[in-house]
Amino acid sequence: MKTGRVALAVVVLVTLELLLTTPSSFPATSLAYAKGMPSAELAMAGMQTNPPVGQAQESGPSQSAPKYTKEQLEEFKKQNERAAAINALIQQAQTAISAKNWKDAVPPLQQLVAMDPTGWPFYSSLGDAQLNLGQYEQAIETYEKGIQGAERKSAVDPANPSSDTAAKKAGTAKMLTNTGNAYLKLRKNDEAVAAYTKAAAMDPNPATAYFNLCATQYNIGNTEGALNACGKAIATDPNKADAYFIKGSVLMAESTVTKDGKTLAPAGTVEALKKYLQLAPNGGHVADVKQMLDYLDGKSEADGDSQKSKSKAQ
Repeated sequence: MKTGRVALAVVVLVTLELLLTTPSSFPATSLAYAKGMPSAELAMAGMQTNPPVGQAQESGPSQSAPKYTKEQLEEFKKQNERAAAINALIQQAQTAISAKNWKDAVPPLQQLVAMDPTGWPFYSSLGDAQLNLGQYEQAIETYEKGIQGAERKSAVDPANPSSDTAAKKAGTAKMLTNTGNAYLKLRKNDEAVAAYTKAAAMDPNPATAYFNLCATQYNIGNTEGALNACGKAIATDPNKADAYFIKGSVLMAESTVTKDGKTLAPAGTVEALKKYLQLAPNGGHVADVKQMLDYLDGKSEADGDSQKSKSKAQ
């Protein structure tokens, strides 16, 4: 007969740190360089009036430069000036992002989204900067606009990597994951869970979204949801140590003690905790894990009823 839960599990629940992948650990968004009319083509247009000495006679009529109107040449000039301005802003933003100087990254990124409202990579990077600056509400709004931009741009341009369908899908998933991070900072747990769930469903590499979902569910006390998400995080990334820590902690909290003092721990508890130590021997939760293992050493046995009740969650 089960008479109570293991007291040690309560200590672990209290001391658990929020386990999230922060935007600063993500690689900077790859920003596609804007292109106007190629400079070589613009130079060719100028050859109509100023051909290199000796070249006109050699090239012949079939090699004559394309003829453009004055208006076309002016438009080409504007396109290249705009491209040069965008490229300069991108370089400025990338330099600040590489140095994690989020404050200096914001102004050029704001100018970029103003110049290209459909450029979702600019919104993604701006949202990351705002998130790292603690501007959570602004970050959420920025990510929403970026997601809308990714959904709106349907045509694939070979010269623009961000227009690729797979790139847009991965970028949207990343923005959803960071939206969840922002909601979590605002203590809006339900919104965070919803964002992480959407991200995991569409991300080609959903381990981070599943792990954040796992950690969030655990911190709000949804142990079944935490086990389910942790299982998926581990399945997509078997080396994610903290997912094993949370899984082991959740299972440990489900352990019970019989009248004769025997501990009944759900199957998989010890394995998950030992896996954490294997993957993160110097991790931040080593002390907690060793404490749980010491408690279970020589006392733990698989609880068939608990294993059946948790099988669907894993």
